[in-house]
Amino acid sequence: MMKISIMAAALGAFVLCAPALAGSVQTDAALVAAAHGAQRSPADVARDRYRHPAESLAFWGLRPGITVLEIWPSGGYWTEILAPYAKATGGRYIAALSSAAHPLAARFADKALYGDIATTVFNDKSGPLAPHGTIDLVLTARNLHDWMWTPGMAEKSMADFFAALKPGGILAFEEHRADPRPMVKDATDGYVSTAYVIALAEHAGFKLNGQSEINANPKDTKDHPFGVWTLPPSRQSAPSGRPPNPAFDHAKYDAIGESDRMTLRFRKPG
Repeated sequence: MMKISIMAAALGAFVLCAPALAGSVQTDAALVAAAHGAQRSPADVARDRYRHPAESLAFWGLRPGITVLEIWPSGGYWTEILAPYAKATGGRYIAALSSAAHPLAARFADKALYGDIATTVFNDKSGPLAPHGTIDLVLTARNLHDWMWTPGMAEKSMADFFAALKPGGILAFEEHRADPRPMVKDATDGYVSTAYVIALAEHAGFKLNGQSEINANPKDTKDHPFGVWTLPPSRQSAPSGRPPNPAFDHAKYDAIGESDRMTLRFRKPG
């Protein structure tokens, strides 16, 4: 893995104020409709207070008619919003899966609701995500810590995103934030340093274009027994590979809520 060291003072960023962000959401009726649509699962809606989907997407620069590529959609939290939005605005939504053996959930095959979702594959051995320079916005949410455990994969991710994006395209980035304490080696507890992310992205050619505190959680002490997975929604209660501990007291961690997260916007020059 590339060794990256950078002073926290070097984090030059634009912090988007809440009133301006709220206004940008209100002007995009399609985003409001998709974020509050009946297609969204109750479990995902319950997480909105921690993930602020409409506000985050507005900050990242989602706009009608663009091509959005999401990396590792998992359960489909963002797919529920982005695919209907793309369909409604004449855009395109592409899902990059961890492998062809792990397709999107069957419900996303409903083209009347979600449109024609295209898929591609991203992993440590995958080829190009899309034809060079064809994507307007790449979204990756809480994935980088997993890639840091495979040598070279974090660097590959940024290079692949950069290649797929058009000049001027946006990398929308969300991750569990280690700051202000130092990042554990390879972020094995799930928390990543903001300085590491910025240096990694800049090494691939990106420029930091914005930074928001919309998904910050000052209650997160980041010293949990099973790392970030102690918190909701994972609520891990025993070491990995062992059965859940029924005697584990979740109350303290449930009161914290979901993790403190960085929300960054990078731009491909051009």
